[in-house]
Amino acid sequence: MNQPTSITVQTIVQAPVSKVWDSFTLPEHITRWNQASDDWHSPHAVNDLRRGGQFSYRMEAKDGSMGFDFGGTYDHVRQHAEISYTMGDGRKASVQFTPQGDTTQVTETFEAESTNPIEMQRGGWQAILDHFKKYTEGI
Repeated sequence: MNQPTSITVQTIVQAPVSKVWDSFTLPEHITRWNQASDDWHSPHAVNDLRRGGQFSYRMEAKDGSMGFDFGGTYDHVRQHAEISYTMGDGRKASVQFTPQGDTTQVTETFEAESTNPIEMQRGGWQAILDHFKKYTEGI
């Protein structure tokens, strides 16, 4: 069996780690930033942020033409520092929150799926993370 390819995306958010953490984990914030482009949105998010807890985020095209649920189960949660989870399809992912003074570096690493090209997956996850940065810095 081949080792899955890992993809990493990151950004530096101009906000302290406590604000970044809340923006990343609270459903009322997730629904505001969780999309890769402006013609998509995330109308619903549920997040039970604890080991063994589950999450589910709905992502849809604003015109209603398509949509999907993204979800999984948390494997490890260390407040203001790290989240690791297993996606619904069995792939693993982690998010690191690294305080750097009044800014926070957010680094996501995830196992690639086999349907779409690696660069497309990286681009999509980076676009979502870029939306997260823009939203969080604006609140």
